[in-house]
Amino acid sequence: MAPAKAVLTTKAPAPIPQLSQAVVYNGMVYCSGSLGIDPATGKMVEGTVKDRTRQVFKNLSAVLEAAGSSLKNVVKVNVFLTTMDNFAAMNEAYDEFITSAPKPCRTCVAVAQLPFGSDVEIECTAYLNAPSAKL
Repeated sequence: MAPAKAVLTTKAPAPIPQLSQAVVYNGMVYCSGSLGIDPATGKMVEGTVKDRTRQVFKNLSAVLEAAGSSLKNVVKVNVFLTTMDNFAAMNEAYDEFITSAPKPCRTCVAVAQLPFGSDVEIECTAYLNAPSAKL
């Protein structure tokens, strides 16, 4: 079995020193929680929780792509909100990005606080794309 491999892409916000953007192990990609930070500016996206949720999925998509996967391969999602009042708006943005069947398993919880004052954080687990057939 191959050792775990860290994933790093400049198309998503740089991770803090204590974590990896994702780790690939045994055919799976384990993504760290992502916030609505624009990687080009390093700043939280302004607007609504829906805007930040969209940015979260852009970030997760970039990390998954760098790992050799995609949002269509996601099997588990954990969503953290600072208030369940944002549940419907988050779901609207979520549904723009998570479109493949079967839908992934998901947990959504409200927490007291998230890093950098965010109101949403999402992490996911996905399987790697199948290797290309060689001729």
